[in-house]
Amino acid sequence: MEPKNLCPECNGKKIIQGNCECNMEWRSNDGENGLDDCQCDPDHECPTCSGKGFIE
Repeated sequence: MEPKNLCPECNGKKIIQGNCECNMEWRSNDGENGLDDCQCDPDHECPTCSGKGFIE
């Protein structure tokens, strides 16, 4: 069996977390939680290792 090389993009986590950016200009009232002034990208599968955490 070949040794597995840790993916340099996600460091073996398999998922890349989405970024959140906050700006008061985007502020809105979401009802339950009060004010919301952040926009977040969703988490996604690492494109380098296809979600495996290692490169073969």
